[in-house]
Amino acid sequence: MQLPDNHVHSQWSWDARLGDMDATCRKAVELGLPSIAFTEHVDWVRGQPGLFDVEAYLKCVERCRSAYPGLRILSGVELGEPHKYWQEAQALLARRFDRVLASVHCVEWEGRATDASERGFLSPDNCEAAFRLYLGEVRRLLESDLPFQVLAHLDYPKRYWPAETRYDECAFEGEFREALRAAAARGVALELNTTRGGDPSRYLCPGPAVLRWWREEGGEAVSFGSDAHSPGHVAAGFALAQEVAEAAGFRPQADPAAFWLR
Repeated sequence: MQLPDNHVHSQWSWDARLGDMDATCRKAVELGLPSIAFTEHVDWVRGQPGLFDVEAYLKCVERCRSAYPGLRILSGVELGEPHKYWQEAQALLARRFDRVLASVHCVEWEGRATDASERGFLSPDNCEAAFRLYLGEVRRLLESDLPFQVLAHLDYPKRYWPAETRYDECAFEGEFREALRAAAARGVALELNTTRGGDPSRYLCPGPAVLRWWREEGGEAVSFGSDAHSPGHVAAGFALAQEVAEAAGFRPQADPAAFWLR
């Protein structure tokens, strides 16, 4: 079974240096994907929203829809920390994108907005405190009234966990469950992000335990996303993601492009 890739970046994302929407669509067709969503970055904390040319992006989506009629192509955005920029996010969402992801990349750390990928945010001495701070920010996002459909890469800092320290999501089960309950209460889908097919112990976000907690806390839906920033990474790691979703009790629907449901 080919899964829909609901989290892909193209040249319209500020950090996708190798992004190419047309080439990505060709790759999706080659793989036999039922659909693909171009969820471009809009990150106010990191000062990048002005780099997203909405009009040019939407025209590019329409060109690709004409060129690849057998592929369902969804427009979309990935909003970074949108609960902190409510008015700006609402203005952008007036454009009515097909798929809206929300995520947390940055938190206030040592007096400034810091991306979890930055060197020094996670160190053997502070990783547990920093991760709890991060999950608290995710909960605040979920408790806001900003509309979105998918919570992206819930445990994003796991990607950058210090090699000297073992990552154990069970140490944060309480914080995870609080965030998952909030996500379930607002009815969003939880993304299973494969981080371009990297080592699943680090880059499958979240892993099997958290996905199991999602179901236990009332989560109804799972969305699959490669987080590809170049054509070659589309749907990377999806075979394992499918196994993990099935093991947690989520199943595909009649529409192959739909979220998987419990």
